Amino acid sequence: MKAAEIRELSAEDLQAKLKEARAELFNLRFQMATSQLDNTSRVKQVKKDIARILTEMRARELSA
Repeated sequence: MKAAEIRELSAEDLQAKLKEARAELFNLRFQMATSQLDNTSRVKQVKKDIARILTEMRARELSA
């Protein structure tokens, strides 16, 4: 997910996306531990998405 896409989302959508991303990261970690994960780079992508979402949420909090 790109930063521009994240900026267009509402606060509720950001919360939902954050929850989804954290759940996906949780599942990816389990798959990696059990050697079932094929695309290991997906873990890095999800972690960066979480960081982008949290950054946008914090920026909105500071500007309000």
